[in-house]
Amino acid sequence: MSETIAVGDVVAAVLARSGVEVAFGVISIHNMPMLDAIGRGNAIRFVPARGEAGAANMADAYARVGGRLGVVFTSTGPGAGNAAGSLLEARMAGSPLLHLTGNVPLAMIGAGRYPVHDVPDQLAMLKSVSKAAYRVEAPEAALDVLTRAATEALTPPMGPVSVELPIDVQKASVPYPEALETLAPPAPPPLAPEAAALDALADMAAGARRPLLWLGNGARHARAAVMRLVDLGFGVVTSIHGRAVLPEDHPMTLGAFGVVAAVEAFYDTVDLMVIAGSRLRGHETRDQALALPARRCRIDVDPAAEGRGYACDLFVRGDAALALSGLAERLGGRLDVDPAFAADLAATRTAAIAQYREDLGVYAELCDRVRAAVPRDAVWARDITLCNSSWGNRLFPVYEPGDSVYSVLAAIGQGMQMGIGACFAANGRKVVTMCGDGGFFLNVAELWTAVQENVDITLMVMNDSGYGVIRMIQDAFYDGRHYYTDLAMPDLGEFAAAARVPFWRAASLGEVTGALEAALAVDGPALVEVDMAALGPFPETALPPSIRPQTPRQ
Repeated sequence: MSETIAVGDVVAAVLARSGVEVAFGVISIHNMPMLDAIGRGNAIRFVPARGEAGAANMADAYARVGGRLGVVFTSTGPGAGNAAGSLLEARMAGSPLLHLTGNVPLAMIGAGRYPVHDVPDQLAMLKSVSKAAYRVEAPEAALDVLTRAATEALTPPMGPVSVELPIDVQKASVPYPEALETLAPPAPPPLAPEAAALDALADMAAGARRPLLWLGNGARHARAAVMRLVDLGFGVVTSIHGRAVLPEDHPMTLGAFGVVAAVEAFYDTVDLMVIAGSRLRGHETRDQALALPARRCRIDVDPAAEGRGYACDLFVRGDAALALSGLAERLGGRLDVDPAFAADLAATRTAAIAQYREDLGVYAELCDRVRAAVPRDAVWARDITLCNSSWGNRLFPVYEPGDSVYSVLAAIGQGMQMGIGACFAANGRKVVTMCGDGGFFLNVAELWTAVQENVDITLMVMNDSGYGVIRMIQDAFYDGRHYYTDLAMPDLGEFAAAARVPFWRAASLGEVTGALEAALAVDGPALVEVDMAALGPFPETALPPSIRPQTPRQ
């Protein structure tokens, strides 16, 4: 064993001993000591993205699908700034992400004298977009800062944590830390709820005849506990980010149709809603205008969730899986559910889906054809498009929580990168990514990342020659004035050929299934273009409630 070790090698060793197998990023002069160590160590696969924004999206999706720490390396200054939007996405999505970046030499930070990459206060910028951000102020502190940051990223409410290592710190040598030899992957214990709070929750639930769980991202790991409550008679509805805590073909789930009128009417018959791990965000609740059941309680690890959006009769702070399991233990033999509840829930789901399909028109059949072609266990990753904001987020069924990946912040142009990152955590399963043409070309350089790494991804581009969502908003609220939404695009077939990516074009509903099946048979990247103009206009009734003109239903 060497008596001394460079800090760049400490970084590589900490990641490897923390169980990191894949990292994403862009190499630069100010992160080269760390990435040189990773290359020499050959214990971690490094995926060289074409931009920092894409790299952070990849690491985010890798964390979501794999249920583990994602790692992204960026350069200093503009390179770190390029990742800011993607770090915000990871923060809102609750993704455990470790962001490692460099800086100018320690003594020159803030002096405005360094020739490249110097910014006035990079750390403040990182703090504004991350769950937390730290600077390694001395070489000897690197191990402690890195392990603390990784643990904090994995501690619920999870999120991205940035660590800034000045270039001279990365190059410095330190005595070999003995703690490296016993370092293990960080595994912060879940926050146990107080027994008294669970007793109070059980007393509330024991009197319920028609109890319903609303499950969000914070409950995605709670399937076993949820199943126990479902077996006792609870129904389930989820947020979009909490989809498939219960498989979406289970008879006791309403899926993510909670905002549909038929489900809102059903809420009036529910005498207790237990909300677990959900922000109750505006797009899930029509900006908190959705009429939830009058009697509500809430479970969350974040104390700030108490009273957020909706008042509740009881707040239980703690891990959703532990709290729901504790509730199930306390309800044995105490719950007398209305015998008609399950049938009413099933009828509500049928009505909600029928209503949703009617609003979608021909695009409901498009959803059916895509689902028929895609394997049940595939990862379903999406960009923000008309098709995703309507059927992709709700009507297309998913069966495992990690199988649904999308931009929680509704940012355009992140879908392809998320799909690429998901491939590294999919364990041989297919990854299908739906993008709009505008979003696809926003970060199109990452297609070459997919090609270079030969990831098994099928890219489905919904081509309406521009920003379709914006056009429809302009139709609804700006008298149809279409400014700045039409985009000049290359022929996608020729573009795919330049990247040596197999390509199919579907110009009708009848061609969609065959094109997707052929693309899915490819071992590596494949591209399918769906000609939305050939399918017909996207119906106004299928727009998400937040951007739909508020006209009475006939």
